Amino acid sequence: MSSSAKLKRLYQLAVSNIVAIAAVPFAASALLKAAELGPEELLARRRALRPRATDIDILVVNCSLFAPTPSFADMIVNRYNLRKDVRNVHLAGMGCSAGLISVGLARNLLQVAPRGSNALVVSTETITPNYYMGKERAMLLPNCLFRMGGAAVLLSTNGANARFRLARVVRTLTGAQDGAYRCVYQEEDDRANVGINLSKDLMSVAGDALKANITAMGPLVLPASEQLLFALSFIARKVVSRGIKPYIPDFRTAFEHFCIHAGGRAVIDELQRSLTLSDEQVEASRMTLHRFGNTSSSSLWYELAYVEAKGRMRRGDRVWMIGFGSGFKCNSAAWECIRPPAAPGGADGPWAACVHRYPVDIPDVLKH
Repeated sequence: MSSSAKLKRLYQLAVSNIVAIAAVPFAASALLKAAELGPEELLARRRALRPRATDIDILVVNCSLFAPTPSFADMIVNRYNLRKDVRNVHLAGMGCSAGLISVGLARNLLQVAPRGSNALVVSTETITPNYYMGKERAMLLPNCLFRMGGAAVLLSTNGANARFRLARVVRTLTGAQDGAYRCVYQEEDDRANVGINLSKDLMSVAGDALKANITAMGPLVLPASEQLLFALSFIARKVVSRGIKPYIPDFRTAFEHFCIHAGGRAVIDELQRSLTLSDEQVEASRMTLHRFGNTSSSSLWYELAYVEAKGRMRRGDRVWMIGFGSGFKCNSAAWECIRPPAAPGGADGPWAACVHRYPVDIPDVLKH
């Protein structure tokens, strides 16, 4: 298979700001076989895309726990014979929110690149080299929760084939606080087994990071009415009484769809409660966690693919992606749908041939 043909297959897993979405589970060595997935006719459904290796100007790859030499980014350049002047970056150790960090980095690079440039973002994770073999309960949980997966995203300053428009990327880092810094921490146990230690304070730390991120995100996306109510509540608490309950803005007035990082059931439950979201609005996150597990930075793209496969995406709809990661980070991205998929139903994505079986009932977990 020629390099252009291989790259053409990889584009079938990509989005052009966004052109298409697909995400499939694969191990570390299978990352470079992504081009083998999907039938040839997919390209025709992507609005006459004719990608070539020379089309890629920027390549950003993120994989938190596996950082080989040469890097994943170098491997992709080698396999698809990308140009010698391609700007390639590999991000490691950035946690589950690295996908949105990569999108933000690609956006920044595109802003200083010539008009019509293309940036390919590949978000993946592999747990194989980091499987914990010890007995510490706090370090065994990731073995049960995390899964391998990945997704490719194509961003461009050429809007001819655009599916979505990237409106905002807001990043929050609370790593200056020791508790936040160590709540998701790779370390050795007393028997020298390496693993990821998830602190009991994780939910509290995530909540604080989310509050800081919402505070920065709100003024950028909320309608004036919600901002006014929030301002009045803030003034009342300052002037009248601290006992007045603070007003929580209704982000449902700013977004139609919510893609919450499928980090765990407790994370999704807490965000649904805090943001007063309906069951349907968190359905994509729950079903992604149910079917694929926590695929780290790529989980948000599985969720967006679910919304599209269900036929719920409409022109003008707004999407809020929320990612959490070690450090501790909370990152957000706001998208606007420019062109819904031509054939909803998951015919060519990770939900192909099974989306009709979802949602499924997930029983409550009882604590003893």
